[in-house]
Amino acid sequence: MTFDQKKVREGVKMILVGIGEDPTRDGLRETPDRVAKMYKKLLDGRSEKPEKHLKMFNEKDATDMVVVKDIPIYTFCEHHFVLMTGYIHIAYIPDGKVIGLSKLVRLARMYCKRLQTQERLVHNIAECLVKHLSENVMVYTELEHWCMTIRGVRSPGTKTVVSAVRGKFLKREHDKQSPKEEFFKAIGR
Repeated sequence: MTFDQKKVREGVKMILVGIGEDPTRDGLRETPDRVAKMYKKLLDGRSEKPEKHLKMFNEKDATDMVVVKDIPIYTFCEHHFVLMTGYIHIAYIPDGKVIGLSKLVRLARMYCKRLQTQERLVHNIAECLVKHLSENVMVYTELEHWCMTIRGVRSPGTKTVVSAVRGKFLKREHDKQSPKEEFFKAIGR
């Protein structure tokens, strides 16, 4: 399915009427257009191809963990259509290839431009990296769910942690720090 800006605009008008507002009044007259444009920009990640963000380089000697941490993100909860905001941390152990560091940020942001759950977000990023980069990947998110902040339990500042762990990050060798432990040390957890 493609993004239909006209239908979104009409839907916003319906919401305004449904909550008792007049969509033709001064402050709201252009709101349906603005909201439709905003959602197009914030939710167009399904139309993007991950490969666009996967510029890689052959690097046979690279075998040590790479971590990009504290990437600020926001994405929409598919259950309540409100934001989840926080940070994502991505690590991988190279297997003959490395990726441009900014590409990990771009890939995360591409996947964030969708309606989803936090669990699906980390799963999709991890699986994409396993498919294209390395089987040794860890994706870790700490997000505040606005559905818990502004409604329901109303608990501002509460964060949900979800991670996807693949390959060597799942293993522990005797008398050695595991890649997972090294990752948590690198991100200060």
